[in-house]
Amino acid sequence: MTEASAPAHRRPGEQALATLGLAAPDDNPADASPHTFPDGGLWRTEIPSVEGPESLSVVLQESDRLDVPIHRVSQGSGVWMLSDAEITEMADACAARAVELCLFTGPRGTWDTGGSTRTDSGGAGLRARGHGAMAGCVEDALRATELGVRCLLVADEGVLWTLHRLRARGVLPADTTFKVSALVGPVNPASYAVFERLGADSINVPSDLTLAHLTEIRRGSRAPMDLYVEAPDDLGGYVRMYETAELIRRGAPLYLKFGLSKSPAIYPYGAQLRDAALGSARERVRRGRLVLDLLVRHGADGGMSPLGSRLPGPLSRFPLTQDKD
Repeated sequence: MTEASAPAHRRPGEQALATLGLAAPDDNPADASPHTFPDGGLWRTEIPSVEGPESLSVVLQESDRLDVPIHRVSQGSGVWMLSDAEITEMADACAARAVELCLFTGPRGTWDTGGSTRTDSGGAGLRARGHGAMAGCVEDALRATELGVRCLLVADEGVLWTLHRLRARGVLPADTTFKVSALVGPVNPASYAVFERLGADSINVPSDLTLAHLTEIRRGSRAPMDLYVEAPDDLGGYVRMYETAELIRRGAPLYLKFGLSKSPAIYPYGAQLRDAALGSARERVRRGRLVLDLLVRHGADGGMSPLGSRLPGPLSRFPLTQDKD
C-alpha cells in the first residue's frame, strides 16, 4: 500500500437494516484521511497501562494465545516508578518481539503538592509544576533512553518542546519518539497541529471526539493519532468498538488503543495493586481481540502496519531557536 485508501467494508447491520429502508448514507470520500504511516499502513495497535515486567509478560502471553498483533505497549505510572532492572527487562522483552515500549515521563501536577489540581476546576492538571518537575521529566527521559527505551509519554507542552530540542541536539537519541498523553490531548485541529510542531510523534486525542472532529484534525496535520477504542473510566469510559472501521478511515494514521472501562485506577502502580494490574492487562488484550474480530467480520481488517513498525515519518516542526551552549 503506497497511499491512504479506506478499507472496503460493510457497516454493522447494513444488509438487515437496508431491507427495512434504514440503510446508512454512503461514505463521503472527502471525510477520509489522506495520510498513512510511512510504511503505507493505516493503523497500529497499542496496549496501555502495562505497568511493569509482570504485566508485560501477561500481555505478551495473551497476545500469543489470542493472536492479537501488538505494535506498542505503554505505561502510565512513570519511569521513576520503575527500577533500572525492571526497565531493562521490559525493554529487552519488547525488543525480542519488535514491540515498541513507551514509558511516561516523571512528576506531574496531579501528584504534586499544589492544591489546585484537587479543586473542581482541576487547575493545571498533569502539567509539570516548576523547574523541578520539568527537570524530573528530563531526568526520566535521559535514564529511560540510556536503558534502551525509545518512546516517551509526555503530559506537558513545555516538557515536550524541551525533549524535542534535546533530541535535535543529540542529547537524546535521534530515533526517540514522543507521545502526548490522553489527559492533555488536543480537541481541535489547531491545537493538534501545535503539538506536532512542538515535537510530538503521536498524539492522544480524547475518546469523545466525534468522527467529524477527526476529519477536521486530518485536514491540518499528518501526525499519528492515538485513540482509545475503549476508554478507562477516568477518561469517560467510552466503548466505540463498532466505530473502529470508521475511526480508521477518518483518523489514519491511527493507533487503536485497547483500554478498559470499569476497572480500578492503578497509577502509580505498586505491588498492592498486582491482582488488578494483571487482570486488567489480560482483559485489555481480550478486548483487542474483540475489536479485531469486528474488523474481520465487517471486511475492514486491511491496512494494518507491519509488526515492528514504529516511526511516524516526516512531520512539521517549529523552527529550533539557537540554544545557549
